[in-house]
Amino acid sequence: MIRTGIIGGAGYTAGELIRILVNHPNVQIQWVHSTSNAGKAITSVHQGLAGDIDMLFTEAIDYSQVNLVFFCMAHGDSKLFMQANAVPASVKIIDLSNDFRLFGDHDFVYGLPELNRELIKKSARIANPGCFATGIQLGLLPLAAAGLLEDEIHINGITGSTGAGQKPVASTHFSWRNSNVSVYKAFTHQHLGEIGQSLNQLQNSFDKDINFVPVRGNFARGILITEYTRCEITQDALRTLYCEYYASHPFVHVVDKAPDLKDVVNTNKCFVHVEKHGNKALITTVSDNLLKGASGQAVQNMNLIFGLEETTGLRLKAVAF
Repeated sequence: MIRTGIIGGAGYTAGELIRILVNHPNVQIQWVHSTSNAGKAITSVHQGLAGDIDMLFTEAIDYSQVNLVFFCMAHGDSKLFMQANAVPASVKIIDLSNDFRLFGDHDFVYGLPELNRELIKKSARIANPGCFATGIQLGLLPLAAAGLLEDEIHINGITGSTGAGQKPVASTHFSWRNSNVSVYKAFTHQHLGEIGQSLNQLQNSFDKDINFVPVRGNFARGILITEYTRCEITQDALRTLYCEYYASHPFVHVVDKAPDLKDVVNTNKCFVHVEKHGNKALITTVSDNLLKGASGQAVQNMNLIFGLEETTGLRLKAVAF
């Protein structure tokens, strides 16, 4: 049995994580930490879990009770927490922030299973990828692995409001976001570093620009990515390349027609569609920013670390309608 703790338990990703873990056959949640909600019922924040869990949030962190902790803290806070708190070497960590995703002087492995599955299996500390970064990379990894990224990459991605976190800000209020779309962080998004890092891991000669324009969508969850770049192989060869790359990866599916976001919302799946337009390859991906883009992928990484089937506890059906 995997005994888990969650640090930073009040946000959207923590709520999704608890929802998966309470139904996972190999997991027992020992505690859920939240300084601001300590002593309150978890369901007072995550009311949708009523009937599934009757625990209280705690401010205490007892590492002797767990062999894995999930960090669900805000970006920047995981690094500060690690500096202030010694996590025993016997306790594995999966961090859902962006604090340890770039290669550097830390011992975290970048947790994209479709890129680093074998490394993840042997690792004790995992940096879970970003939501936009996951969808974008899953659309590009087969090209990079084949050495076929030869030109600039142009990317447009639209994300649901849950990607901005639970704490309301001006751009997430219903009256502003409803019936509205807007561009933000064009060409400067924080996920660009991890995307470039992964592409260079597979194709170290790639040195072209990655032009990414993110868009705030007027829906709650999900990410749709469209990306294109120059590619000289045929349509059939392109599709075969993608099918072969993802043949052993249970959550990425190459589909025959351009996917809809509702095909994957509430699942840990990513659907990928490829098509040629002249000398350009157009790749479309759809994924759920809170699952394959966050908490579902974290559980997928947990399964790999502990030698379980990758899909354990993650056979979730799309909402669809």
